[in-house]
Amino acid sequence: MHKEDCFYLGKIVRKHSFKGGVVAKLDTDEPELYKNLESVFVALGNDLVPFFIEESLLQKGNQLRISFEDVDSEADADAILGSELYLPLEFLPKLKGNKFYFHEIINFDIEDVNHGYVGVITGVNDSSAQALFEINANGTEVFIPMIDDFIKKVDRENKKIIVETPDGLIDLYLNN
Repeated sequence: MHKEDCFYLGKIVRKHSFKGGVVAKLDTDEPELYKNLESVFVALGNDLVPFFIEESLLQKGNQLRISFEDVDSEADADAILGSELYLPLEFLPKLKGNKFYFHEIINFDIEDVNHGYVGVITGVNDSSAQALFEINANGTEVFIPMIDDFIKKVDRENKKIIVETPDGLIDLYLNN
């Protein structure tokens, strides 16, 4: 399994017992969807290794206490401490309406209600306070904030997102 075929589920943040138990902090708004998993992929170096779950318990909102098969000592738990957890993309719940996963909209066209066709979404920058669509507009990089009020329609069938941005935002990038 390759990382590009998976989504980031969370990270093992601490040990839980002397018997190899660990606690993972899940990166999701719906942790209850992942409380009965049979297995996860653990990132070890550049590899994703399947780990089978003997028992798991959701605690403190988005923390999942996990007992893995063959991880039955503190030393075993130390070996995976800090590792990221992944699941195959098909495990993601389908989103409807104007909700979307960042990976899902790459290569979608983006159109502004007033400006018209802007370009192709090449990525999402979520390292700032506000996530941004990264758009290639004929070789010029354009950034549009991913604000719910701006996003008018996510058209999965035609691979297009329609936005309504404030006057002048797109022109800041294209009228140099």
